[in-house]
Amino acid sequence: MALHLMRRTLGSRYFANPDLRAFSSSSTPIRATLFPGDGIGPEISESVKQIFQAAEVPIEWEEHYVGTEIDPRTQSFLTWESLESVRRNRVGLKGPMATPIGKGHRSLNLTLRKELSLYANVRPCYSLPGYKTRYDNVNLITIRENTEGEYSGLEHQVVRGVVESLKIITRHASLRVAEYAFHYAKVHGRERVSAIHKANIMQKTDGLFLKCCREVAEKYPEIKYEEVVIDNCCMMLVKNPALFDVLVMPNLYGDIISDLCAGLIGGLGLTPSCNIGEGGIALAEAVHGSAPDIAGKNLANPTALLLSGVTMLRHLDFHDKADRIQNAILNTIAEGKYRTADLGGSSKTTEFTAAIIDHL
Repeated sequence: MALHLMRRTLGSRYFANPDLRAFSSSSTPIRATLFPGDGIGPEISESVKQIFQAAEVPIEWEEHYVGTEIDPRTQSFLTWESLESVRRNRVGLKGPMATPIGKGHRSLNLTLRKELSLYANVRPCYSLPGYKTRYDNVNLITIRENTEGEYSGLEHQVVRGVVESLKIITRHASLRVAEYAFHYAKVHGRERVSAIHKANIMQKTDGLFLKCCREVAEKYPEIKYEEVVIDNCCMMLVKNPALFDVLVMPNLYGDIISDLCAGLIGGLGLTPSCNIGEGGIALAEAVHGSAPDIAGKNLANPTALLLSGVTMLRHLDFHDKADRIQNAILNTIAEGKYRTADLGGSSKTTEFTAAIIDHL
């Protein structure tokens, strides 16, 4: 894929708060929240810090770790101070987090999404030059509604042996994520937005989601709009990913489709992600697991977190720094001399990191 296409794919010039544009011209380092996360998280976060420092990125990290006790203010192992750090800095980067086994607390990721109103999860999926997969020239964007749907956390037992889980779809959340998807498509020169649904079965909930998407589509006549049933979408993606451009969908469908798309280009270890929230908040994250089986063994691949960091830099309008780091990552992988085990190589995390720094 041409470099300009990858820049377009990873770019994020949609600012909920115009003040973010001032960051690129400021000589003062920008404070950004960093959640190293669990398992391999601290190792790959260290790679990001080293590479950002080598590239002279004006970022000052404010690190916060997952606690060992539940914070009663959040009902989660994430503390209120951690959330306030993101609200204050308005930008951050998150490694993988695993919710500890137990009762009476919320998922760490759900806590972040709910408390920070991170309403849109944006995942670019594009083929990496020099890294061969089953598909060539994949270049699509999944935009997932991030706050409701089946992940609203509303479940209860009706009677013994019968439980209910409530799917919540609201006009407010649906309009918000649809508006983001169409604006993203317009700003990045994308031609088509596909709304993914199951309204033939869930006529009320998914029907409302589609109604909202149609309303927003009318404001963007230059963007082609289509509606695709989720099961048909899955089949079309694995037959020919080029059929899609930007996909927008409710929460559960987005969770499934975005992982499927990651598989098209080599897996979650290569896939960046960024959560967009109200008030100009952007929290980039690696969406892969914490991989406790290889934690501390210097075997982890930091690519997903690094590319997520690149999306964060583009959100801050640091496009030159973002290009420099992105090119170094892609050139290292394409060269093939230093690759971690998941990419078919035998390099350690530190060796792969050093190779990227050499390509800066």
